Amino acid sequence: MPREAELSLNEREFLLQALRENVRLDGRPFDTFRNVELKFGEEYGVADVQLGKTRIVVRVSCDVTAPYPDRKFDGIFNITTEFSPMASPAFEVGRPNESEVILSRILEKAIRRSSALDTESLCIIAGQKCFAVRADIHVLDHDGGLVDAACIALIAALQHFRRPDVTVEGENVTVYSLREREPVPLAMLHHPLCVTFSYFHSGEVVLVDATLAEEQVRESEVIVTMNRHGEICQIAKYGGSPIDAVSLLTCTSSALGKVQALWKYIQEKLDEDAKKRDAGGLMAELSAENAR
Repeated sequence: MPREAELSLNEREFLLQALRENVRLDGRPFDTFRNVELKFGEEYGVADVQLGKTRIVVRVSCDVTAPYPDRKFDGIFNITTEFSPMASPAFEVGRPNESEVILSRILEKAIRRSSALDTESLCIIAGQKCFAVRADIHVLDHDGGLVDAACIALIAALQHFRRPDVTVEGENVTVYSLREREPVPLAMLHHPLCVTFSYFHSGEVVLVDATLAEEQVRESEVIVTMNRHGEICQIAKYGGSPIDAVSLLTCTSSALGKVQALWKYIQEKLDEDAKKRDAGGLMAELSAENAR
């Protein structure tokens, strides 16, 4: 089975020795993210995020379908992940590795189980028809920080997405195209984001947003998911090094500032995209058609 290219013993020792001397190889402070770049596609619901050299694209789509029998008043929301072989030699199509399994579990708990998306708003006719929203996460380049980058891209794509407008007359449902009616944004109850902390030297050194090289030599990791109000959605720990309560509280306190900064950045990019779309383009045309 293909594996990630591992660091040599000299490279590992050099990186760990640098961390002992409070130095990161890329020059960042221990508690700082790499540069985040967020772009949106031409169609609604496409978000392209670059975190350092890590790149992830998320595409959100929806269809009208029947709800689950035991959830008659809810719509459907699914998250799928795809790791491209061009991102890393360890990724194979159709054969999920450990990174893909962890990413799927974290996002499932962070977004779906925390009810970030109001699935009741996706119901059209109870027990008969609803919207099925699907988020496809594509990893195009891997240099560490997959969970953090994927969560940023997913939240941004969900906020950017617009579902078709519908009208219901009895049991007849009319789904309008983009040209017929302005699409409707999804109802988001809150916006959870992930911050990953990596531990080295028995917990003496803690890094935010580790690169791939740093991930290969860390002893354990803690993933804190919270929204901008400081409400913790989940705390996940992987690895063997024990984490004490004081360190955990420090992580959650540090994560809050990071989450608030990331949320603000996402909102700024969404506002920029909305202004571009409203500047006499399709939105102006739709408004004129609706007025007529």
